[in-house]
Amino acid sequence: MPTNLEIFHSNLALPADDPPSLEIIRAEGMYLYDQDGKKYIDLNSGICVNNLGHQHPKVQKAIKDQLDKFSHVMVYGQMLLDPQLQLTKTLTDLLPDSLSCSYFVSSGSEAVEGSLKLAKRYTRRSKIIACNKAYHGSTQGALSIMGREYFKQAFRPLLPDVHFIEFNNQKDIELIDEKTACVVIEAIQGGTGVITPENGYLKAVKDKCTEVGALMILDEIQTGVGRTGTMFAFEQYDFVPDILLLAKALGGGMPLGAFISSKEIMDKLKTNPVLGHITTFGGHPVCCAAAVATLEAIQNENILEAVKSKGELFKQLLIHEKIKEVRGEGLMIAVDLGETDYCQEVIRKCISSGLFLDWFLFADHCIRLSPPLIINEEEIKDACHKILEAL
Repeated sequence: MPTNLEIFHSNLALPADDPPSLEIIRAEGMYLYDQDGKKYIDLNSGICVNNLGHQHPKVQKAIKDQLDKFSHVMVYGQMLLDPQLQLTKTLTDLLPDSLSCSYFVSSGSEAVEGSLKLAKRYTRRSKIIACNKAYHGSTQGALSIMGREYFKQAFRPLLPDVHFIEFNNQKDIELIDEKTACVVIEAIQGGTGVITPENGYLKAVKDKCTEVGALMILDEIQTGVGRTGTMFAFEQYDFVPDILLLAKALGGGMPLGAFISSKEIMDKLKTNPVLGHITTFGGHPVCCAAAVATLEAIQNENILEAVKSKGELFKQLLIHEKIKEVRGEGLMIAVDLGETDYCQEVIRKCISSGLFLDWFLFADHCIRLSPPLIINEEEIKDACHKILEAL
């Protein structure tokens, strides 16, 4: 009989040759447990997914309660389903008035795809602007606006009329013109090692979009739902996007994404053609129930209050001659070690010592720190001690 590891490498289609390949059989709170009972502090959160940690009791109860009622009954947008209605009400209460209409999908990439279609349909334009070193997903449209040619070259041709600007470059904003349908931009660039906006950059992009009649699509797939210390990162930057993208942490560990805009803009997907965007499993009732419980728990348990101070504690403790820089916002942090092979060796040593962490797609010389928001001070100290030992 083949072992689980043999099945993993022979019968599962894997995205790379050398995944960590840990056999995780249980997860709870801040911790992962493998088949030998070894415990790992999770500093990854499934890439910014498990913001409340693993098996949060309120989220688990919501999932189980909804399973007892029904799961899938019809494709998205055809029935009045209470979990979807509750989720859109919760989001509407949290967001500005201009972001009052939610379209629920199954993933971040699908949220990107839907938003691109919506922007082109609403503006009747084709030009799309994205940022160099941006990551928005791996489906065809999302790949088209990815800011690294290495990951795209094998799959061309992709979407036409896509143009790139430099994140934080104020001069490049002038490339947004009357032919532009949309600018797709991350609140914080994640894949390239947590690059934060500077000097009112995001607001300037939004102002230019408004001036020329383009839509600003803000990708908060990683930053949304509390990762940076506010429910949505844009709240810290004095502007409101035309379309907001959420996924990852939104579903509380369940697969769920959303693109959110005004009713006026979103209604363009209903006609010419009818069913302009459709999805079978988008807004799955079980996922929506988990999302409602997640958002309520973050608010009711005051999770956001300490996110920024926890991030600062990481920065204070991670001081070492081998560390070039520790940067980020809240609990979205990059530890720059300056050299890829060394960084990968440190990550392997950390995993061996019971600390699960990762690197960045476009910055493999940086350690990714994106722990559950529930991490406490002692766990931060323990994690930093293990990282410094590995260094």
